[in-house]
Amino acid sequence: MLKKLYFTVIFIATCSFAQSIDFQMAEKNPQRVAPSNPNQILSFNESIKDPMKSVVNIAAKRRVSSNAGNIPFQMFNDPFLKRFFGDQFNEQFGQNRIQRSLGSGVIISKDGYIVTNNHVIENADEIIITIADNPKEYNARVIGKDSDSDLAVIKIEGNNFDAIRFGYSENLQVGDLIFAIGNPFGIGTTVTQGIISALNKDHVGINRYENFIQTDASINPGNSGGALVDSRGALIGINSAIITKSGGNNGIGFAIPVSMVKDVVKKLIEDGKVTRGYLGVVIGDLDQRVSKLYKKQRGALILDVANDTPAAKGGLKRGDLIYSINNIPIEDRKDLQNVIASFKPNQTINVKLERNKKELKLNVTLGNRAGLVTSEANNGKFLGGLLLSELNSNVIKRFRLSSNAKGVLVVNVEPDSDAEKVGFEPGDVIIQIEEIEVKSFPDMQQAIRKYNNKLKRIYIDRYGQTIVLAIK
Repeated sequence: MLKKLYFTVIFIATCSFAQSIDFQMAEKNPQRVAPSNPNQILSFNESIKDPMKSVVNIAAKRRVSSNAGNIPFQMFNDPFLKRFFGDQFNEQFGQNRIQRSLGSGVIISKDGYIVTNNHVIENADEIIITIADNPKEYNARVIGKDSDSDLAVIKIEGNNFDAIRFGYSENLQVGDLIFAIGNPFGIGTTVTQGIISALNKDHVGINRYENFIQTDASINPGNSGGALVDSRGALIGINSAIITKSGGNNGIGFAIPVSMVKDVVKKLIEDGKVTRGYLGVVIGDLDQRVSKLYKKQRGALILDVANDTPAAKGGLKRGDLIYSINNIPIEDRKDLQNVIASFKPNQTINVKLERNKKELKLNVTLGNRAGLVTSEANNGKFLGGLLLSELNSNVIKRFRLSSNAKGVLVVNVEPDSDAEKVGFEPGDVIIQIEEIEVKSFPDMQQAIRKYNNKLKRIYIDRYGQTIVLAIK
């Protein structure tokens, strides 16, 4: 009897000290929306039929020299091979073979301006446009290109084209229903459906200026440059890239938001190029530990200030936390980069920052970033034909570089350019120009300013071996 009583007491005591949780429950009986009668179908055809008319197919052709030296000369006259490959034999293997790329674009004005991705039409010798599923072909000319945002504007002659309606980036929300319209695999206009998975995505490693809309709508090869529209059919982004290991769609696609598209397109149409303000700093984000040393908990942290730059002349210092530019809030590194890029060179901006827990205001006159990475004389390439990138985890992995590599990476070398002729190769890391050590883009800006249009020594790290090349 005593044993039974003992166990009973223990059980009651245990229950009296048990934890409880108050679950936050949703409404028990949500309303489900469906067609109002058995003869109705839920459809978004009315919303997307107009933007489908605004999406074009792009066939960009580029004539390049092949590695014909690796193919025996006799192969070019081999009747069996010619019979097997048909008319495409010389295009695939000949001295002047033709590269073709298929992509998409969006008509943005009645008189034939079209926005697409820069990588769709880059270095193209000929650009052929077909509108929706109409077989008529138009020759397009390039109005302007911007590799940093991966946007380009081309134009076809005519009027009364179906221009797309523009939406608003600031109204987008995660979970919004969206449609991706493009020309995947060259099979004609196609629509895929999904939702906005995330907003303001950066650190993707695709473009220099990143503020992507992430979506699970299928963005396959050929969708690049096509339209991302909301459920009203208004343009909210330009489809740009996917993250994939297999080459197929894994439900992680990225689109350039319409606010950035509008800004870049206006500059390309007005000036034929995009000129961006240049500050000359290396920046980072506040982490949990470093934020304890600042009163402000949001902003862009200055990690380094290059010599002879607008930042240095304006009084910015390492350790400054910038939290406002012209009263525009700066939340992080990405905000500062994009806001500075929205200003033109020689504009004076008001910078609010925290230094040693004191708030300061400085006026800084911006420089011109155009000479840092691009040169109009070289068709948007740097140093006579180089496409460059800052080092980050994505490009280090892609080019199989050492994890402690420092410098500026050569991503691509334009065929038959001066840079190719002197010996530059993709994967080269520029580490020094003359006596100036290169650790970042601001260092290159300093070197280019000093040695502009002069023959100069470029030191590169080529997979652990240091090589010197000379170029003007």
